[in-house]
Amino acid sequence: MGRGSSIGGVILVIWLIIGVIAAGQRGYFNSEETNCAKAGTIVVTIIAGPLNYVGVNPKINCDLPEPSK
Repeated sequence: MGRGSSIGGVILVIWLIIGVIAAGQRGYFNSEETNCAKAGTIVVTIIAGPLNYVGVNPKINCDLPEPSK
């Protein structure tokens, strides 16, 4: 493993930390409500990282099938 892979790993960790901070600032971790859309939005916000601060506001909609009656 070269030096480039360790630098890439550090950049990836910093990127994800910034995403977690952005999700926290938007209040995504505060509510008790948990569903597919909420979890998906948190994940894509974390993955978007610093892009959250230049206008990216990822949102996920989940339409899960209802069981038949």
